Amino acid sequence: MLFSVVLTSFTFAQASSIVPPQDTSPQVMTWKVGDSIRQALVYIPASAKNKAAPLIFNFHGHGGRMQRAYDQGFQKLWPEAIVVCPQGLNTPGALSDKEGKRSGWQNIPEIAKNRDLQFFDVMLKSLQTQYKVDKNRIYATGHSNGGWFTYLLWAVRGDVFAAVAPSSAIVGAYTPLLKPKPAMHIMGEKDPLVKPAMQLVSINSILRLNQCEKEGEEIGRYTKYYESKSGNPVVTFIHPGGHVYSPEAAAAVVNFFKGQVKK
Repeated sequence: MLFSVVLTSFTFAQASSIVPPQDTSPQVMTWKVGDSIRQALVYIPASAKNKAAPLIFNFHGHGGRMQRAYDQGFQKLWPEAIVVCPQGLNTPGALSDKEGKRSGWQNIPEIAKNRDLQFFDVMLKSLQTQYKVDKNRIYATGHSNGGWFTYLLWAVRGDVFAAVAPSSAIVGAYTPLLKPKPAMHIMGEKDPLVKPAMQLVSINSILRLNQCEKEGEEIGRYTKYYESKSGNPVVTFIHPGGHVYSPEAAAAVVNFFKGQVKK
């Protein structure tokens, strides 16, 4: 009988110490930006009202939807972070959809009245007003056209971010505008749209900008880490696929972001 009581007590102690999994369901947030109503799927950790939270922006590719970006699972990989997956408007693409019949993001400054840069500014200010955002741990990532927009944000809003992680994109004309910043670039070796040779040019320009070592160290599957003399490391994630956001990339991005705090 005594054994039974002790066992019951131990079982109760175990049960009381179990922390239930946090709900990672998103909410739809809306903002008025110029003449448009803009939307994003947003995950807010329960602690964000009273504890400074990291903030991740994740931008979908051309023709994509915010739900697809959300399904990449950043909120599950880093449940302490606020995760924002905005919805783009119909936008002409740089490589396809010249008539702009599908959703996307501006890829150069000063077009479409900078509506997407304005959208970013409004989202950031709103979240900083409503929640405790860690100003030294704000990050951006995006795939394809969303990756181009991530590079644009680095070029014209770079002081905001601790690190960025574009996927299947190129720096292009933004290169002279960039200041050293921890960065990760995700690329498919068989990308038929944004040619790997073009992306490697971007990677090499970032390595030079950040004063990185020529040889990277393998730190995981598809992943190399390049030490930086300026304190701004570069990570590459080069997978064997095509123009896709690899299912394994999100975890690699989160691991990289967790190690980067704005100086």
